[in-house]
Amino acid sequence: MKKQLSFPLLIILLLGLVAVSGCADSAGKTGVHMASDELVAAVGTHGGEPESGFDPITGWGYNHEPLVQSTLFKRDSNAAVVNDLATDHTISEDGLVWTVNIRDDVKFHDGVALTAGDVAFTFNKAAMSAGRVDLTMLEKATAIDDDTVEFILRNPQSTFINKLIGVGIVPEHAYTSSYGQNPVGSGPYMFKQWNKGQQVIFEANPDYYGQQPYFKKLTIVYMEGDTAFAAVKAGQVDLAEIPHTYANQVVNGRKIVSLETIEACGITLPTEPNTGEKTADGYPVGNTVTSDIAIRKALNIGIDRQSLVKGPLNGHGAVEFTGVDKLPWVNKEAIFEDGNIEEARRILQDAGWVDTDGDGILEKNGVKAEFTLLYASSAQDRQALAVAVSEQAKKMGINIKVEGASWDKIQNMAISTPVVFKYGDIDPTDVYLRYHSESYDPSNWNNMIRYSNPVVDAHLKTAITSPDEETAIEYWQLAAWDGETGYSEKGDAPWLWMASINYLYIMDEDLDIGTPVIQPHGGNIFGNILEWKRIEN
Repeated sequence: MKKQLSFPLLIILLLGLVAVSGCADSAGKTGVHMASDELVAAVGTHGGEPESGFDPITGWGYNHEPLVQSTLFKRDSNAAVVNDLATDHTISEDGLVWTVNIRDDVKFHDGVALTAGDVAFTFNKAAMSAGRVDLTMLEKATAIDDDTVEFILRNPQSTFINKLIGVGIVPEHAYTSSYGQNPVGSGPYMFKQWNKGQQVIFEANPDYYGQQPYFKKLTIVYMEGDTAFAAVKAGQVDLAEIPHTYANQVVNGRKIVSLETIEACGITLPTEPNTGEKTADGYPVGNTVTSDIAIRKALNIGIDRQSLVKGPLNGHGAVEFTGVDKLPWVNKEAIFEDGNIEEARRILQDAGWVDTDGDGILEKNGVKAEFTLLYASSAQDRQALAVAVSEQAKKMGINIKVEGASWDKIQNMAISTPVVFKYGDIDPTDVYLRYHSESYDPSNWNNMIRYSNPVVDAHLKTAITSPDEETAIEYWQLAAWDGETGYSEKGDAPWLWMASINYLYIMDEDLDIGTPVIQPHGGNIFGNILEWKRIEN
């Protein structure tokens, strides 16, 4: 779990950061920076402290810039795949063999040359570990020579390019069980110091093969919400992520930047009825109310998403209908008109939901149209969205009882109880894991409601085993809606997607962060760190 600094410890830390982040006047405006090429950034909610350290084998850097390590490929600000360590690659006709050529001028931070052997070691090690990166499709990685690595897959995998983007390369000669505590890589920054629960310090790599970063020292302080905003106002932090509740705040010498993301916020609507079945741990399975498709469709059609964006998100977001609206595999035929309360009521009435006792809540076969909606108690935006949806649902005759809970409780209850979740990945494997019936795995938060549709399964299977992304896209789209069924509202509607959520950052007015790369779930604020600089006023 992320750690929150106590207030006394925060004060001590902030006083220690004055030297690197400059002086502040009484209005909180940062004055002349004592070291303009040093940056202090406060992160917490997104991009927070890694529990197991800075080790790509266990997941560090997956979906975001690892800073210390290099990757074979990256995505630019347009989400296009570009080379990093790789110079080119080929895929065999059957899609089973991926051959990647790499640069011959790269050194690890300890001066040892990076070779294809290190690449093969990294992927084979990651495939055998129980880390975040799913490499079950990888049979073996082999170094053909110092500059060529070959990946043999068990079956064609259209999404494999995303693994080559996401996994940072570690040195075989320096990799131990404690690597994450003191990592060595070949990326633009070298690991300097980690004070757990407080901060990590990186310094620019003078031997980096790419563009040298403007900021020679990067200090990341771990703090969230009110604490981060207070640090900004005190002038001790150059950049901080802030909650949406601070969207309209004005701080002298600072500007607020709203970064568009692909992080979609949605509510699970369990499609299985409650028959008395229990999980292995004794928790109920299914939900009698949401298992009625009329309830799920009515909520999808009746909820006004634009009002959710304007209200709880203060305008910093966009409406979301399928969970992948901003991605190439969105099926635009699956997008619909929402905010139609009358249509929602008609759907419910036709399905037999009526208010027989005049209390404003519909009933069917003696069952009230009501259920509990869980959200992570630490997440203000999820709470605000949950409350807003509950208020709108009342107009349809559906009573939603909003409840904050710990992630441990949510993990156990999600198979029977609707939950506010967030997803957003440039890798469509995310879609497969959310909707394929065989992907149910609560320990990894996959298909938490055990949704099952054999036609959707077939489309997803064809998509993920296609030889390339272009071929796969058609089937990712068909899984949402193929004209007869799908996982979207037009089909089974197992989710109520609400909005994609912008990430808000407050930062020095003279800080130029260039064109940010696409922001997935969890954020990637440092994804284009090589573009960052200060602008002379």
